[in-house]
Amino acid sequence: MLFNSIEFFFFLPTVFLLYWFVFSRNLIAQNLFIVATSYFFYGWWDWRFLSLIIFSSLVDYGIGIRMSNVTNDHRRKKLLYLSVFVNLGLLGFFKYFNFFIESFVQGFTFLGGTPNFQSLNVILPVGISFYTFQTLSYTLDVYNGKVKPTSNISAFLAFVSFFPQLVAGPIERAERFLPQFLKSRIFDQKKASDGMRQILLGLLKKILIADTCAPIVSDIFANYSDYSTPTLLYGAVLFIIQIYCDFSGYSDIAIGTGRLFGFDLLKNFDIPYFSKSTTEIWRRWHISLGNWFNSYLFIPIAKKMATKLGTSGITLGLILTFTIIGLWHGANWTFVVFGLIHGVVLSFEMLTKKARRKISKLTGQTVFSILGWATTMIIWLFTCIIFRSESLSSGTNYIVRMFTEFSIGIPKGLLSIPIVIIFGLFFLLEWLQKGKEHTFQVSNLNIGFRWSIYLSVFVLILSFGKFNNDSFIYFQF
Repeated sequence: MLFNSIEFFFFLPTVFLLYWFVFSRNLIAQNLFIVATSYFFYGWWDWRFLSLIIFSSLVDYGIGIRMSNVTNDHRRKKLLYLSVFVNLGLLGFFKYFNFFIESFVQGFTFLGGTPNFQSLNVILPVGISFYTFQTLSYTLDVYNGKVKPTSNISAFLAFVSFFPQLVAGPIERAERFLPQFLKSRIFDQKKASDGMRQILLGLLKKILIADTCAPIVSDIFANYSDYSTPTLLYGAVLFIIQIYCDFSGYSDIAIGTGRLFGFDLLKNFDIPYFSKSTTEIWRRWHISLGNWFNSYLFIPIAKKMATKLGTSGITLGLILTFTIIGLWHGANWTFVVFGLIHGVVLSFEMLTKKARRKISKLTGQTVFSILGWATTMIIWLFTCIIFRSESLSSGTNYIVRMFTEFSIGIPKGLLSIPIVIIFGLFFLLEWLQKGKEHTFQVSNLNIGFRWSIYLSVFVLILSFGKFNNDSFIYFQF
């Protein structure tokens, strides 16, 4: 079920009313209701894949309880490996089986071999990358002693399947999120009102901005060989606007919906396009994913490699982590290269941190910040071209054509002046509201002025929005 669909328009208020007026007196009943509605929400796409969520949840629930009864560290480690094997095994099969088979065949063919392997018609379950990491975080936190194993199965199932963030995050860790299902929740009007504001913000980003950019971006990337520099650059710029507003829009709706039900979800984006380094943009972009990989992959790897190789070990650990982050996004070499490039850039920034501070003092903080922002956005723009392309060859050809087919002209699919103004005002408002939980956190303003903002945004969405029920980009990951 999509947040921008008519089905969700009826689903959300129905669930909200039942949650607070029928099931609010009993915590177990409330959690079971969350589980049931979350399974219905996910099953609306394809009910057959509910078995994967249920299976992963029950496996990790049982392993958590078993860990609490085992003191031998060797046995506890075996249980952890079982959880990792089950979760990553399912993720690997459904998401990467064909990718590895095809890459294996291409590699052997290149070397002159004739391997006889066939790919399977495997359907990628929506959201598997997100809920797999969420349930896996539980056994990792239990093993590391950060979370006590719970015997409350209704709370655990609700933690894994909570419908607002089930299919595209934010990826919540058990240490922070599971306790919220273990305590009574009381309706908070201020929290719910703020949730509604953030939902409105998310719909603005998705329906008005992202979905307006989407058809132009799709046309330019699909037919890049027909266009010259102005249109290709225009398409790349629109894509980084699209992917940001699409994904952060989903996160805003998820976080806002969570607040309606008394939950605090992790902030997932923090004005990333105002970053002055690639390191900073990754601290502000898909924050929950970065935190997950930092805690469970980079820090353990970096510690081990640093003891053997020193700073070089940390650098290699960083490059490896971001290469895997790239692969997490999908079964395509474009994502791997995207992650690899960012790992290399982040390593460079880490190694040159002192030198860049000296340059900042010589040039002045303002000039250095402007240069840092421009460099960051150029790197992001060109790596996102690789990210968006169907293959590495089409991505590199797109970039090459930008530099070799220069011409002066008006880009194809130019947005109307009102839409451009709306885009500009949105990013200006983001900057003015930096430091807030979200851009529409304006409860300190006069009530009349606040409602004029809400109504204006609502009218803009109705007037200029694209109501095509377009899926969110990160559903494919």
